[in-house]
Amino acid sequence: MLSVISKIWGVITLIFATICLFPFLGWANWGVILFAIIGTILGALSSTKGGMYMSIVALVIAFFRLIIGGGLF
Repeated sequence: MLSVISKIWGVITLIFATICLFPFLGWANWGVILFAIIGTILGALSSTKGGMYMSIVALVIAFFRLIIGGGLF
């Protein structure tokens, strides 16, 4: 059951990460980072690791977008 929850969480986080790539939505990446960290923890606790990998990809996308936009440092 936890693997299904982590996969759904990962898909939702990836969708939000791609929406946040648009201009003027870069501030929302901070929320994506929070959700991706929670999804990574859920994925690490589950039996399959698909949700964890999706959350890690969303985390990398959000960090990359924040670095480009100047919001990380």
